[in-house]
Amino acid sequence: QSQVAESGGGSVQAGGSLRLSCVVSEAMFPDLSSKRVAWFRQAPGKEREGVACINSADGLLRYADSVKGRFTISQDSSKNTVYLQMNSLKPDDTAMYYCATLWFGGEWNDPPSVRSWGQGTQVTVSS
Repeated sequence: QSQVAESGGGSVQAGGSLRLSCVVSEAMFPDLSSKRVAWFRQAPGKEREGVACINSADGLLRYADSVKGRFTISQDSSKNTVYLQMNSLKPDDTAMYYCATLWFGGEWNDPPSVRSWGQGTQVTVSS
């Protein structure tokens, strides 16, 4: 049984910050230190897109160009939790944000690479 649970969304003004949290629990893959975990987002009328990814095995971080320098992905293995710190938020960042665990081998920002999805948390940025 897998559980991926996001929290931390909300409404902020442009330029503000939010930190999203994702607690990961996968019975067949219990060790967060051997996972790839990614954040995706989906705005109304748009396709779901990859935002950031952390590969726990080698520490490699990946970011979408649109969030580089503003968002930071990190993890606390002792809490089975992955974070997305979002700074300098823009109205274009408004979306439902999803946390997901990934299969190894696929592209990190490709939804078919996802093993388990969370339910999502809404982020709304006003101008």
